[in-house]
Amino acid sequence: MTDLMMWAELGGSLTAISGAAYARRAHPAAYWSTVGLPVSVVRLLASYSSTMDACGLTVEPSRWRALAIKATTRREIRPVPPRRGVIRPTSTGLRVRLRLAAGQEPADVAASAERLRHAWGVHAVYVRDVKPGVVELRLVGFDVLRKVRMPKRIDGGFLRVPVALREDATAFVRDYQAVPHELVLGATLSGKSMYLRNLITQLAAQPVVLVGVDCKRGVELAPFAARFSALATDPEQAADLLPVLVKEMEDRYDLIRARQGIAPGTPEELITSDIWGLPEDERPAPLVLFIDEVAELFLVATRKEEERRDEMVTQLIRLAQLGRAAGIYLEVCGQRFGAELGKGATMLRAQLTGRVCHRVNDEASAKMALGDIAPEAAYAACSIAAELPGLAVAGDTSGGWSRIRTPYLSLTDAAATCRETAPLAPDVPALTPFRPYVPHAPVKAPEPVTTAHPVTG
Repeated sequence: MTDLMMWAELGGSLTAISGAAYARRAHPAAYWSTVGLPVSVVRLLASYSSTMDACGLTVEPSRWRALAIKATTRREIRPVPPRRGVIRPTSTGLRVRLRLAAGQEPADVAASAERLRHAWGVHAVYVRDVKPGVVELRLVGFDVLRKVRMPKRIDGGFLRVPVALREDATAFVRDYQAVPHELVLGATLSGKSMYLRNLITQLAAQPVVLVGVDCKRGVELAPFAARFSALATDPEQAADLLPVLVKEMEDRYDLIRARQGIAPGTPEELITSDIWGLPEDERPAPLVLFIDEVAELFLVATRKEEERRDEMVTQLIRLAQLGRAAGIYLEVCGQRFGAELGKGATMLRAQLTGRVCHRVNDEASAKMALGDIAPEAAYAACSIAAELPGLAVAGDTSGGWSRIRTPYLSLTDAAATCRETAPLAPDVPALTPFRPYVPHAPVKAPEPVTTAHPVTG
């Protein structure tokens, strides 16, 4: 009987260990909530002071504190770690704030993030500067980019759309007013189209004018044609559409200038330099221009096509340089975008503040997207595996960058969203000739209530 109970206990332990290992691999979120979270909290609380000391994040106590310790406890005076705040569990990890000691800076904590990760047994540790003297440690318990689940609470809004998940389990929000233009690069099957699909469906639910240029005969953007106010599917149509957009931009500048030319003595809040300072009833709707496979606009075979190319590139550069104040934003996508495309390519790329680089076929392509803003981000983009479509490196001209991954969205669901939100498309008369044709869905005949039977005599 004793042997039977021993074998039963041993079998139960092995089953529990096997189940935990399986859950950690197949269901990391459930494993974190049940096992990983309590273990990590215990590790953090038990080893906080010693870990901070080993990482060099402690300082000598103040003179008054040292005197108080000697007078009350007579114990050895040890270095003091940063003061720890309340530990806040999340569905993906932990958050805890630290008040830095005198002489410390956030960079000191960020430099020790990898050592803190190993000491507390979590997937990653990220450091965020909250305010002077206070930083927040975000501990991530598992690889959140393996299976993307967007956070339930996202700080979105008008022209602020969440399109991907960051590696620190926060949402990557595309903010057009902060980053007006963006370049999205990626090789075939890298997830670039999925990123574009999520972006379009998120914008479709807002009163924003969507315009597309897809020189691959519209195979990428045509499924969303119901929501687009204008769509060009070849270079000839693009050559006719871009001057109209430039004219629309000039008309918006005339509207802004008319508002600036009001009588002297007008309060400053009524004087504006962009469309957002205009009264709501006079403000034109913002416009987002999607360009898929931008290289098709640069490639030419004859001299006549070369002249057309130069005109289109000039118009794109003008839209990129002046479009922000007029509420016109660019989303430029392609597999490669370098100086070898031709005159104006480098100048246009310099105007694209945001950069998103998916898996690319060579290091030079990654450097075209990220090398001029963060060289280490280009190396991170080169390490993206083909088994992780949608994984990308996002950066901007401020030098900051992070890994992101776009959630899966089927083409059927995205197209259905665009059809449902088609009435939200603002009316722009100048774009009416370029509105894509959208065939009506066939109406299914209702089935008869009763089954007909032949009459027999």
